[in-house]
Amino acid sequence: MGRRIPIPERPERIVSLVPSQTELLADLGLDDEVAGITKFCVHPEKWFRSKRRIGGTKQLHLDRIAELDPDLIIGNKEENDREQIEALMGKYPVWMSDIRRLPDALNMIRSIGAITGREAEALDLAGRIGEAFARLDFPEFNRMKVAYLIWRSPFMAAAADTFIDEMLRLAGFDNAFKNRMRYPEISGTDLQDAAPDAVFLSSEPYPFREKHFEEIRDHCPGASILLVDGEYFSWYGSRLLGAPAYFNGIRKKLER
Repeated sequence: MGRRIPIPERPERIVSLVPSQTELLADLGLDDEVAGITKFCVHPEKWFRSKRRIGGTKQLHLDRIAELDPDLIIGNKEENDREQIEALMGKYPVWMSDIRRLPDALNMIRSIGAITGREAEALDLAGRIGEAFARLDFPEFNRMKVAYLIWRSPFMAAAADTFIDEMLRLAGFDNAFKNRMRYPEISGTDLQDAAPDAVFLSSEPYPFREKHFEEIRDHCPGASILLVDGEYFSWYGSRLLGAPAYFNGIRKKLER
């Protein structure tokens, strides 16, 4: 984000404002240093049960954060509310990520490792993630067109300029809504006109279930419909290590 963040010494009271980065901090071995997390930071479960919760990603409880007296706050430009982040910046060191592509995520992992004293662990993790994605190899001429839905009533899709779009591309799929930006609201007619080969119903933020398949079939009777784990498509921390294998599994399921 072009900001310089002075951190006078190794942080000992970290507050994480984003679930995927919370999981990363855990995998880097920062159990003692992380003091606060959001109510959506469900991984690891041990932290979800034991760490102080400071509200949601877009509705932070600033009073609870103040009680923790953090020496480092870690957030994300898309997931957190700008006004709240600016209020926190006036009192604490606040490090923000801004992620659209896989290289952004790998750089975030290395950067968080550097500022928390876990540089070697972060370099190793980023390297293994990069290698796992490098092994993905799908022919350009055989890309299945996929509509990735994140919400219903109204339908909302993941379109261009999103991390989900990046994951779809790397997983060998063609985004049916790549001609739109970010997270557009779409109608059933839009979905029909996009003519996807497959429709992915994400587990988050809307909890799609099999009971929603029939609604999708009304608009796309010829498409394959799959429930997918949204964490592998939208979490840009250490969960990326398992994403390539998950994507391979989805492709095999569709091919069958």
